[in-house]
Amino acid sequence: MKLRILFTLLLCTTFFTSCKQDKKETKKIPEQSQTETISKPSKKTLSPHTSTMAMIDDAHIHIDYSSPGVRDRIIFGGLLAYNQVWQAGAHNATWLETNKDLTINGKELKAGKYGFFVIPNEEEWTIIFNTNWNQHGKDEYNEKDDVLQFKVTPKISEEVQEHLEYKIVRTSDASGTMSLRWEKVVVEFPFEVN
Repeated sequence: MKLRILFTLLLCTTFFTSCKQDKKETKKIPEQSQTETISKPSKKTLSPHTSTMAMIDDAHIHIDYSSPGVRDRIIFGGLLAYNQVWQAGAHNATWLETNKDLTINGKELKAGKYGFFVIPNEEEWTIIFNTNWNQHGKDEYNEKDDVLQFKVTPKISEEVQEHLEYKIVRTSDASGTMSLRWEKVVVEFPFEVN
């Protein structure tokens, strides 16, 4: 009889504990946490998608790109050949959007959305704004779609920038600089809001 009571008590305890654990595991997680969990990739992303934005005067400027890493490679003149068009990021073409006209290198860039391309070189880089902003890499790049092209002298940094990074920095109420930095190269140019 004692054995039967002991066995029944053990069975009830096991059942109760099991139900309690199930209840813990099915506890409702707040929606924000669910979103964070779902959005986290299961493995490290090599070229994370990112963007940078700034308000300069009443202009909202947004640069959208994927940020590749150096990963112990020679980037310029190695992975990326000199004197060839590059989409200035990984995967899809980098794009810039502005809601106001800008003056860059003495020329007007109308409000709109543009593909941002470059032609790297040891001595100077060609900066390109192109109407075809929605493309994979440079697959559909066509020079006839360029709306603005100009040259910039790159700067060489002592420190390595592991992931490609864009910055928009205010320099006055209605002007600023845009820059990209990757590996040891920094390319920067000024602009004004019209």
